[in-house]
Amino acid sequence: MAGNGALPTAGDMHTEGVARAYDRWAPIYDLVFGKVFARGRSAAIAAAERIGGRILEVGVGTGLSLPHYSARSRLVGVDLSAPMLAKARERVARLALRNVEQLDVMDAEHLAFADASFDVVVAQYVVTAVPNPEAALDEFLRVARPGGEIVITTRIGADAGLRGTIESLLSPLVNRLGWRTEFSWQRYQDWVDRTAGVSVIERRPLPPLGHFSLIRLRKSDAA
Repeated sequence: MAGNGALPTAGDMHTEGVARAYDRWAPIYDLVFGKVFARGRSAAIAAAERIGGRILEVGVGTGLSLPHYSARSRLVGVDLSAPMLAKARERVARLALRNVEQLDVMDAEHLAFADASFDVVVAQYVVTAVPNPEAALDEFLRVARPGGEIVITTRIGADAGLRGTIESLLSPLVNRLGWRTEFSWQRYQDWVDRTAGVSVIERRPLPPLGHFSLIRLRKSDAA
């Protein structure tokens, strides 16, 4: 783990290291990243609200998203960082968010919920910041109900071309923000192709520059 308090780098992605890094960021996370991720946050919430019901937000952090869901939606949030969740609990209490059922420290790769517990699983800027992204995706699918959705906002790396070259040059800086520059769309597609009962129903770049994307996955009715 970098000694300067930066977010975890791609080469330092083990569970304890990720947790410690975000623990250090908790006091200023909203100030630093609140506006940066605002458009993706709005897009993810809008996608989740199309289904509504019981929604799990993995990597809920300080709870920035929670006030923006409909009061009809029942919300559960988990995060690896206890200090981040303390901020989320403060937000829930301050805003009297009665639709928030539960906030718990939990590993995205080992969710302590029964199968088919949620109508929607939301993961904002989480997949490329966990040690084993495919294991996290497996867990998202497991806890989603048949016919439910997984809504992801994430950074999609370029496979080739000018953007790929630029991303390679920026890799040392971007990795300090906890995003794998090599995490291309193909990695998601490979997971979908080998995983029974899931399909891609939407993939679109998010403004302003398209470096982040919204991905919606649907769990089949028969899964």
